[in-house]
Amino acid sequence: MLENLNKKINENKNELNEWFSQIYSDTEFPLYGSLDIRFSGWKVSVVDANFFPAGFNNLSRDLIPKLSHNIKNYFNNKYPEIKSIHIFPESHTRNIGYVENILRLKEITEKAGFNVTIGSPELNGYKILEGLTEDLILDEVSVGENNILEVNGKMPDLILLNNDLTAGIIPGLAGGVEPPVKMGWQKRRKSNHYIHLEKLVNEVSEILQIDPWFLMPLWKVCEEKCLEFENCTEKLAKDIDELLEKIKIKYASYGIESEPVVFVKNDRGTYGLGIISVKNGDEIKNLSKRKIKRLTYGKGGTFAENFLIQEGIPTSLINGESVLEHVGYTIGGKETNWFLRSNNKKNKFENLNSSSSKFLLPKQVNQELFEREKLDWIDLVSKLSFIAMGREMNED
Repeated sequence: MLENLNKKINENKNELNEWFSQIYSDTEFPLYGSLDIRFSGWKVSVVDANFFPAGFNNLSRDLIPKLSHNIKNYFNNKYPEIKSIHIFPESHTRNIGYVENILRLKEITEKAGFNVTIGSPELNGYKILEGLTEDLILDEVSVGENNILEVNGKMPDLILLNNDLTAGIIPGLAGGVEPPVKMGWQKRRKSNHYIHLEKLVNEVSEILQIDPWFLMPLWKVCEEKCLEFENCTEKLAKDIDELLEKIKIKYASYGIESEPVVFVKNDRGTYGLGIISVKNGDEIKNLSKRKIKRLTYGKGGTFAENFLIQEGIPTSLINGESVLEHVGYTIGGKETNWFLRSNNKKNKFENLNSSSSKFLLPKQVNQELFEREKLDWIDLVSKLSFIAMGREMNED
């Protein structure tokens, strides 16, 4: 379907460039972020957006000079006097992949010319965390007056936050922090990202003269907070069926022969937790206790409050026996760097962010998957999503 619309981007390139130029001049972007993107053939959509990316190690090492340049520019423009940066990580002591992420983030930041320390109150007592390429040396930190973090008795010029705060605010974050503490999952909602993204998608779709549905999922928020009670499951089931009916109408209008699926997600949180897929509302009403726990449980023992019901986008990208999706990373918001999440245990509709996923560089997969036209659409929605993240960050 999108293949038939490829000329739309080229025909409207000048107007698109002018639109982006104006938007960029009015937008303050977050320090960094990541996106999961699905390309189905008939549409392309950002299905998740994260302010605290945890997979820098999955990007090509060849990108390190460029990422260091971008982080240097970001900090020099916003905080021209800073020299020391403290990375405040998650408290994953046994997650070797996450340790590698922090090691890569440290390398990027040090090569940008900053002095880097690493640690948090939760990690005090650990001197070293085991990594794959090397071990991560942690600094002992303390929380001084006014909730200010100190490292070796001194306050760092800036805290680089790589902890998504799902379980709430952690002591020591009262100083300068990037990204802002308010973007942690203790406050942020996935649905709010879609509110901002939808406005941008509508504007770009008007320029391209296409249905906005081609560029983002249909979605709805169910604000019932009591899934264990029958009246709440009835409400959630009704909302699911209503969204599925809208998807069926779209499929019928464009001749798409596929069975609609929706994902029901915790409206806050990450790491692929609190997500199930369903094909009708009755599935929610008949959930086992195990699946209810899976849906409501979040990282750090938190529980879902509101649920985001989101159109399922099947991936058309298949490499051997694995299905793939693009994962985009940015520093500074205007340029996206890619790797791919691959999973041979999941089908084209399922959430690929699981323990069976692997991460590949674009050069490691069948290059027929990466025609320029696909990348044009994927790059377009990634830019829109990072702008939406900037708008989230700067709203009151």
